[in-house]
Amino acid sequence: MAIGHYIKFIVFGLLMGYIVARIGFADYSEVHRLFTLTDYRMLITFIAAVLVAMVGFIVFAHGKKLQKKPLHKGTIIGGVMFGTGWAVTGACPSIAVIQLGYGYMPAVITVLGILLGSWLYRIVHRRWFNWDTGACDS
Repeated sequence: MAIGHYIKFIVFGLLMGYIVARIGFADYSEVHRLFTLTDYRMLITFIAAVLVAMVGFIVFAHGKKLQKKPLHKGTIIGGVMFGTGWAVTGACPSIAVIQLGYGYMPAVITVLGILLGSWLYRIVHRRWFNWDTGACDS
């Protein structure tokens, strides 16, 4: 890929990180309020984002039907693990990187946990489960 292609991703990532940090979504207390249902601002934002994405898929599909993907055996447990990690650390993977850039040092542990979990997944999956992951290369 051309270097310009990477520059677009870098600029978009920096812009997204700046916006997310400025609106407070990289703040642990904001995420805590989401999961304890004491503030619905972040939840409403997620719902709005899903609705905008749905409209985008409809508009850009040009009448084509999107390919349905089967439910993967690990989707439920993976989703529970992801949500639990997010609730405990206050960060999904992209937010953890934003928190690092923001100077929030506990995010170092979160990023290390993400890297360790990704590494362990390959070992555990190959040894005990060996499910067909579809497009994902295991």
